[in-house]
Amino acid sequence: MSDNIYLLINDILKGRQLSISGVTRELKDKGVDEHRLVMTGYLRALKDLRKLNEVEIPPSKVYSLAETEQADTEDIYSLIAENIRSVDSAYMVPVAAYVLSRTVERPVFKEEFVRMGIGPKSLTDYLASLDCVLKPAEKSPKEYATGITKLKISSAEPAYELEKINEVILKHSNCILLKILRNSVDLTGLIPKTKSTSLEDFS
Repeated sequence: MSDNIYLLINDILKGRQLSISGVTRELKDKGVDEHRLVMTGYLRALKDLRKLNEVEIPPSKVYSLAETEQADTEDIYSLIAENIRSVDSAYMVPVAAYVLSRTVERPVFKEEFVRMGIGPKSLTDYLASLDCVLKPAEKSPKEYATGITKLKISSAEPAYELEKINEVILKHSNCILLKILRNSVDLTGLIPKTKSTSLEDFS
């Protein structure tokens, strides 16, 4: 079983609890199709390792992140994954690529798309589409992989960068970056109480 599943489960369970069937179904939507019995054993193992909480709500058992795991998942990938869901599916891949590449100042590896909640099939379909604005990085991926210490990136794994950026990609990307900023800092005392809000403030 891939290590990616653990990261995806962290993302799926962030801020909520789900049954085994619910976790299995959401993993399938992200391109990971595992048998329910396999997932049962995996989730119980994570519970034994104190990475997940297990509560019995008949007729099911439901799982949620342990408090320490919730703290550990606050990285750039989980922050993007949390906010990318609000983006139109046609723009999720390029927006995720733009936000991460501008943040870390380098192209994006396939492994990183998965960590941002974009399944392998979604990425493959986008790369094969006529609307694709990504291209393989001009420099050898090995040059970028050697400097990455927080991920296990194969030097043979391709990295992608944006070939062109349009206004829609920029708009969605700026919205995500603003949401991440607002959720990462305490703005108490800085926003006027009289400020009116509209749907565009959160779009």
